[in-house]
Amino acid sequence: QVQLVESGGGLVQAGGSLRLSCAASARVFAGATMGWFRQPPGKQRELVATISSSSFTYYIDSVKGRFTISRDAAKNTVYLQMNSLKPEDTGVYYCNAIPLTQRGPWGQGTQVTVSS
Repeated sequence: QVQLVESGGGLVQAGGSLRLSCAASARVFAGATMGWFRQPPGKQRELVATISSSSFTYYIDSVKGRFTISRDAAKNTVYLQMNSLKPEDTGVYYCNAIPLTQRGPWGQGTQVTVSS
């Protein structure tokens, strides 16, 4: 059973924008702090941003002021608006619940490629 489906990635020039979406199952999404992660080429997956069920947000320093995470409880969906993209933002982006007890199998992710 697919529990996480990411979409919205693509190829964009530096300075451009993309909006990622993540459709989650109710089991993963309900009441959970959700996060966006990314895996740059040849590197390990890293946390990028989180949003709690009350919409409290956290961002890693390198994306603060450029990325915005949001969620729609009616749609069990998490979004990541990415502006002023840089080549170092390139990678496969994934979403998942932060609590391990609610984390689902990792989805396919969505590829983001930023050209210089």
